[in-house]
Parts: sequence; C-alpha cells; structure tokens
Amino acid sequence: MSKIEPAKIYQAAENYRDYSAKALSELVKIPSLSGDEEKLIRFLEKEFKNNGASEITVDKFGNILAKIGNGKPVIAYDAHIDTVDIGQKELWNFEPFSGDIRDGKVWGRGASDQKGGMASMLTAVKILSDLEIELPFTLYFVGSVLEEDCDGLCWQYIIKEDKIVPDLVILTEPTDGNIYRGHRGRMEIEIVAKGVSCHGSAPERGENAIYKLAPIIAAVEKLNERLAYDSFLGKGTLAASRVRSNSPSLCAVADMAALYIDRRLTAGETPQSAVKELESLPEVKSANAKVVIPDYDHPSWRGTRYPVPKTYPTWALDEKHKFVIAADKTYRELFNGKPVIDKWTFSTNGVATMGMFNIPTIGFGPGQEKLAHAPNEYCAIDDLVRCAAFYAAYPWIAIA
Repeated sequence: MSKIEPAKIYQAAENYRDYSAKALSELVKIPSLSGDEEKLIRFLEKEFKNNGASEITVDKFGNILAKIGNGKPVIAYDAHIDTVDIGQKELWNFEPFSGDIRDGKVWGRGASDQKGGMASMLTAVKILSDLEIELPFTLYFVGSVLEEDCDGLCWQYIIKEDKIVPDLVILTEPTDGNIYRGHRGRMEIEIVAKGVSCHGSAPERGENAIYKLAPIIAAVEKLNERLAYDSFLGKGTLAASRVRSNSPSLCAVADMAALYIDRRLTAGETPQSAVKELESLPEVKSANAKVVIPDYDHPSWRGTRYPVPKTYPTWALDEKHKFVIAADKTYRELFNGKPVIDKWTFSTNGVATMGMFNIPTIGFGPGQEKLAHAPNEYCAIDDLVRCAAFYAAYPWIAIA
C-alpha cells in the first residue's frame, strides 16, 4: 500500500469506534422513509462538513454527494439513507427509532439497511481527512434517496443528470462481513383481467374478473418451479405479492382484477423474457388478460419526478476483475483473513450502476442482510469499525 499502512488505518477506525456508534445512533433517530429524507440530508450536510469533506452537494433529486480528493480513479461509496416503515409496532421490543447503543450494537429501523453503511462512510471521511495529505484519487460519499421505492433511480439521476460517472461504485448495503459482486435483477409485473360488472345479487348477469384470476394464480405458482438457474446468482423466482380488484360497489361483480408479481431475474433472464413467459400461459390467454410492467412516477423529497419502468437488471462483476481483486487484498491486509466473495439475495442500487451503466460495482457493508426490513433491527459496532477501515484503505490498494 502506497504511503498508508493497513494497521494504522484499522487503528484509526478503532479510535473512532464511539464516533461510529454515535453517528449511527443519530442517523437512526431521524426517521427517513422513502420520499421524506430531507431532515436526514440536512444532518449529513453538517456532518460531512465537520468531518472534512471538501465539496458537499445536494442535487435536484435530493441525493447528497460529499467529495474528497482529486485524481484517478474516481470511486463512489453509496448508502441509501431512506428506510421502509416499521410494520407492526407490537413486533418490536423497543422504540424503532430509539437508536439505542447497547450490547455492542446500535438498534433501530435502518441500522442494518442501511444507515450503518453511512455511519462507516462518515468515519472513513474523518480517517482520510486526518491524514492531512493530498489524496491521489477522488472519492464521492453518496447518501442516496428513494432506493426502497425504486432501486437505482437515484443513480440513474446522478449519472444522467449530475453527469458523475465513477470508475467504481462500492455499495455499503449489509453483506454479513463478506464482499459481494452482484445479485439477481428484479421487476414488478401486473396481470390484469377484465370482466363485466353487475349487481351482486345476480352474478350470472356479469363476468367476474376475480374468478378469472384464480387459475392464473395457480399457474403462476407452478411457473416459479421451472424458472432458470445460475450457478452463482441462483434461481429466478416469482412471487405473487398483491391482488386488487375494482367494481362499482361491494355488492357488485368486479369488472377488473389484477395480480401483482415480484419477479427476480437470474442470469440469462430479461424483463422481455419474463413477460413472454407469463403471456404464454394458457390460463392468461384463456382469460384474455394483459401482462403489464408498471412505471414508477413519484416525487422525491425535493419534488422531482423521474419516471421509469419498474425493471431492475441482473448484474455480476467478474470475480477476476481488478476491483474485486483489490477488495480481496484490502480485506486480507486489514483483517488477516480470507474473505468470502458472494452476492446479495435482495436488490440494490447496483441495478443502475452496473446493471444499466456497466460501472464496476462491489459491495461491503456493515450489518446482516436478514435484518433488512425486519423488526428489532440492529447493527454490530464491530461491523461499523471494520467497514470504516475498509472504505479508508481500499482506494490506496486500488491504485497500487
């Protein structure tokens, strides 16, 4: 490593252990549901400035981008700072936005998914600023918005509108202590059946769209069993996630019914092939149903709309790519162990950075994937320390 010793970086991260924990606690205490992230963005503006970022921008979409260094490569660390809601509060053993620090963990909604990544990023900025030297690379620390509602939309905006195109993106989503290099894509699909409404007292006079869905639902369940498989990314999957219907009243036959589907795409599958599979089902043909890809068109906290179809590409970075090799080396030098190179089960902003724009993307983040969207969420403080050290050390190895 040029100029910087891994042991010193790790020790600096250890020295900032309390800061990392307190930073995550403060982040958790500020609720930031998708579309309502402004208060957290304003907190981050102050924190990045205090920690030594040279340029801090909040773009028109609402993302915050803190920059340090000048040179090549340009590396962007990304943490989406929006969260899902808490679900049923009675399932929580504590206040979801308490940000409690106890038992070596920080507790609360978003601690793992994925404000822990942002806390480690803030610490990495402090570590690098403390070096008091001109950094020979450029780093962006990005707090992205609306990811939970529409993965990658934030990065579509950054790349297309802000004109920032990094050489590498490091996602700080939870990785269970592993280095990740991809995941399945996903898409949302709706199968819409039409009918004819009539009074519910004489259903034979109409054509009930809900009944048309019954055989379609059974066929979709069976289709899931025969979807494609990839040795790295795993199997494509299909899950019915919602049924909705429409009729003039609750005592009338429904003239429209729709099945909503969460479709995960493995290698070789595309939105077009997934739609064709459904359209080819005899049950869909018999019902004369339509297979539709919905659009996402909701405003960010700044009121900006950026409509896109709800399709999110599959991606995987080659395990022999130089940035994966650099991640492996960084891990070994910092932690004296061999990392597991794997992939996420869920979806991330990588659907845009690499899936759409082919920007090399890897992941290393604090927390556990299984805690995402779950009650009683937490993040281990040890994870925050290790990730802060990794984020501060990685660029030096990447340029060596």
